[in-house]
Amino acid sequence: MKQLFTLLFIFLVCGNATHAQTRYIVKFKDKGTNPFSIANPSQYLSPRALARRTRYNNPIDSADLPVTPRYIDSIRLAGAVTILNSSKWLNEVAFRTTDPVALAKINTFPFVISNTAVASFSGNTVPVNKRPDSVSADIPPPEIFSSFVGGVMADLFNYGIAHGQINLHKGKFLHNHGFRGQGMQIAVLDGGFFRYQNLITFDSIRNNNQIIDTRDFVQNNASVNEDDAHGMNCLSTIAANLPGVFIGTAPKADFCLYRTEDVFSETKIEEHNLAAGFERADSTGVDVCTVSLGYNRFDNPSQNYVYANMNGDFTMSAIAADIAAQKGMLPVVAAGNEGGNSWNFIVTPGDADSVMTVGAVDTLGNVAGFSSFGPSADGRVKPNLAATGFRAVIASPNTGLPVYGNGTSFATPTLAGLTTCLWQAFPEFNNMTILDAMQRAASKFTNPDNRVGYGIPDMKKAFVILLRRSYTQQVNLSGCLATFQLNVKQDNSMNVVVERKQSSQIVYTPLQTLAGTGNFSNKMMSFSDDLLSLNSGGTVSYRIRLDIDSDTSIYLDSLIVNVPQTCVNPINQVQLTPNPVTDNANVIVSRINASKITLSLRNAAGQRVYEITYQQPAGGTLIKTINLQSLPRSILPLGVFGWKKHFHAKNIKALISWRKLR
Repeated sequence: MKQLFTLLFIFLVCGNATHAQTRYIVKFKDKGTNPFSIANPSQYLSPRALARRTRYNNPIDSADLPVTPRYIDSIRLAGAVTILNSSKWLNEVAFRTTDPVALAKINTFPFVISNTAVASFSGNTVPVNKRPDSVSADIPPPEIFSSFVGGVMADLFNYGIAHGQINLHKGKFLHNHGFRGQGMQIAVLDGGFFRYQNLITFDSIRNNNQIIDTRDFVQNNASVNEDDAHGMNCLSTIAANLPGVFIGTAPKADFCLYRTEDVFSETKIEEHNLAAGFERADSTGVDVCTVSLGYNRFDNPSQNYVYANMNGDFTMSAIAADIAAQKGMLPVVAAGNEGGNSWNFIVTPGDADSVMTVGAVDTLGNVAGFSSFGPSADGRVKPNLAATGFRAVIASPNTGLPVYGNGTSFATPTLAGLTTCLWQAFPEFNNMTILDAMQRAASKFTNPDNRVGYGIPDMKKAFVILLRRSYTQQVNLSGCLATFQLNVKQDNSMNVVVERKQSSQIVYTPLQTLAGTGNFSNKMMSFSDDLLSLNSGGTVSYRIRLDIDSDTSIYLDSLIVNVPQTCVNPINQVQLTPNPVTDNANVIVSRINASKITLSLRNAAGQRVYEITYQQPAGGTLIKTINLQSLPRSILPLGVFGWKKHFHAKNIKALISWRKLR
């Protein structure tokens, strides 16, 4: 059964599944005599890809090296052989031949591990636009568009009919704060992108040159416009930009469009193509890959998978998806439409452990009956999350205007786009941290199930989770002055409010507001609190509040400061600490009224060796430190010293003398 996950189109696939096998995958033992090197990755990875590896500390390794060219040449020259494409991560090459002599020769090469027949030649070449129109979706009536005109006053976008599937996740929160995919790259790996070059849905990404790469891994060329419409439908949920009619989840992102699926057959070479697509995305520097494909049954029944194979480590596509995650990308993968049928469970690569596997719900959060069940065969929570896949809004291949479609295919790119916008806000975090935040922000995080996994993610909650993770603070107490340094991510719509509560108080009260400025980024902010202003000692508790929306405030962190006894409601007194002293003498002066203070230090002969005069405010306690070791050695007695203090109340002069202890 074809695993393009949509109930929107029904294909009648022609051809005989018993055709002789003509396409093969040969696996190599190593990458010996390779002209490329780990030390020079710019030969095979783009600057953007290298920057991502550096940012997330993903080192270059042998898997990144291209397949050894000499090995590929040997396969090509073995006889009547056509090379299709290669996978460097799996260290294999796909080729086509009907030459038994060439096959026999290839099997003798010492660098070959295996040579496996995976597919017959696909003879059906009927263009998709010549097939009968089998659209089964409901076309929304015209009035549905006008019902959203104007949208919500505070919203950046008027989403039109797509409002429900974006609002389910509070996705407009990200858009309103400026995160619409700018500077991010999304790869869509699918069965074709029929008429994306012509449909009005994609005029924005065409006009703004947001389509940065295309590749057809089935036909081995760069054109994907004339193939199947399924990938175009998926792309529309992310990239559509028809204000008041249909807006996608990341309309400002850049896109790579890769055809890896042959809709006229179901063979394992498509898993190999998918691996090659992941690798091209990685080399380009892609951030998020959305994959609405999956595999369990094939045209050759002997190649079928069983549920036990869905353990994340068995299939080509799951292994490739996990490597894609290891390289720093985040694969977002459809769970499948097997719910309730004889298979019932997720399909591969949705079983991979490092991908975001997506199930389907409607805009009210009700589970779609066709959405595949979890868990993975080894018991992990799958799917991970869920999004709108029942009556999802997608683009019509005829007009580009929105129609409804069903399938986890459409839930997947919807969530991939929102994930991209979230990652745009927090590029300092790696892919697994983003996935973890999405799961923690989902509706069933504390009690995941086998239909929607951790549930429906709330993008505002995920944003808050990452805000807290990015926040740092530091406090320094000098005398009676507490100085706070805060590192906060915020923009000009977000204010930091510092709240304080003394140990004798019950509630916190606002102490200071630090207004946000500029675009969303890390801001270093500071404030000070004079503990002399407090009426009692003990401790002072602080809370750091961030107002991020008109209806949302969060507490980033809290801290407690112990108030020094010398800072509590001072009286007229002078203290010296420590006693005895060898290095630094601390003179603590407390005054009820404002006073001019002179501190004078005399040696045993009555000579003045140190003096300082300063103005002390009313109700204040100040600490002056005298470094004895800095005084002239000739006047310093040896040994350990004790201290005695003298006051002249009239001029508040502190006469400090020392005597040698016997």
